[in-house]
Amino acid sequence: MNAAKVLDTLKLRFPNEPEYHQAVEEVLATIEEEYNKHPEFDKANLIERLCIPDRVYQFRVTWVDDKGNVQTNMGYRVQHNNAIGPYKGGIRFHSSVNLSILKFLAFEQTFKNSLTTLPMGGGKGGSDFSPRGKSNGEVMRFIQSFMLELWRHIGPETDVPAGDIGVGGREVGFMFGMYKKLTREFTGTFTGKGREFGGSLIRPEATGYGNIYFLMEMLKMKGTDLKGKVCTISGSGNVAQYTAEKVLELGGKVVTMSDSDGYIYDPAGIDKEKLDYIMELKNVYRGRIREYADKYGCKYVEGAKPWGEKCDIALPSATQNELNGDHARELVANGCMAVSEGANMPSTPEAIKVFQDAKILYAPGKAANAGGVSVSGLEMTQNSIKLSWSEKEVDDKLKDIMKSIHEACVQYGTEADGYVNYVKGANVAGFMKVAKAMMAQGIL
Repeated sequence: MNAAKVLDTLKLRFPNEPEYHQAVEEVLATIEEEYNKHPEFDKANLIERLCIPDRVYQFRVTWVDDKGNVQTNMGYRVQHNNAIGPYKGGIRFHSSVNLSILKFLAFEQTFKNSLTTLPMGGGKGGSDFSPRGKSNGEVMRFIQSFMLELWRHIGPETDVPAGDIGVGGREVGFMFGMYKKLTREFTGTFTGKGREFGGSLIRPEATGYGNIYFLMEMLKMKGTDLKGKVCTISGSGNVAQYTAEKVLELGGKVVTMSDSDGYIYDPAGIDKEKLDYIMELKNVYRGRIREYADKYGCKYVEGAKPWGEKCDIALPSATQNELNGDHARELVANGCMAVSEGANMPSTPEAIKVFQDAKILYAPGKAANAGGVSVSGLEMTQNSIKLSWSEKEVDDKLKDIMKSIHEACVQYGTEADGYVNYVKGANVAGFMKVAKAMMAQGIL
């Protein structure tokens, strides 16, 4: 395989999809050496088959707002690869959603799910509908219209969606309710469900917790832990909230959180009481992070990211490409020793190169934020056997999964000088499992 040639072909075939191209390029560059050790892969044109989704559904979603006006959005589901299990991946509701972003997310999800050791393929879906500023009734009506199309393409052994940006417990509940009404069956077709109707304990916490469990494995390699470490976190949604919660539990200090309007910097630290306020502000009142600065009298920087603040550890937990090369250089110059991604592809290629050239610990999202989909997989298992596990059982399983992902990254990513290239390790480990499954199943 010639990675550059494969990428050029994809760009010609699928123009104007920069996020998708970026995700493919990052993976191809790291797996090329391992791929070329297997001539049987090239003979089967495996790489092109792996890069292009199995299928993509696009549809119009028409709904009525509270004023009686008819609104129209686009809906999507990208089913990327099911070589090792049913398609599995979140639904994102955000004004930025387009096919390029969803194809990149589904591509990434395929390798992330492979790393979890659970039988799950990769998929992703969503809409350019934004729940921000919408009433509960508007969100429900939109989702019911969205599900009128999506329901026929998903199922417990076909494609199992979950939440993502803009899709939390409320939205998953509305989707599951409409799916149940249309199919007249009660199955584990969605994960991230309410505890009362098949959801798993610690599913809301899982992405944030899992990121910190992975970070702890990295720090252990350096003979240290989180105690006393100053952490900057971006975002203030589900992932950021539970990342912060676990950092505090393990003795770290959180000094920043953010939203799309700007970030707060609290040098005294965001303690449990302050974090509870953020959770209520975001989850109940759906307010803006600047309200925290007003309440606690700390710095608020509008329209900026928190990466210029001094820290030991950076935890990007908001969205893709939020941390660029300049940000990365600031972090390194300020003494940051580790970056662990709670979001999907939050660091640009330039930023990743800066981290790796500086030889700091850097964990890509497909490894570090796999905790969410891991517990989704555990939720699928509980639904299948009609049982619910205790919080400790699920948390112990999550810790074991994140530890095994770290071990796979070390196995495939350790370089000659001893530095662990977690990007290469995660990509190669995830790729090899999917590739072997595809080869075993023939040319399909």
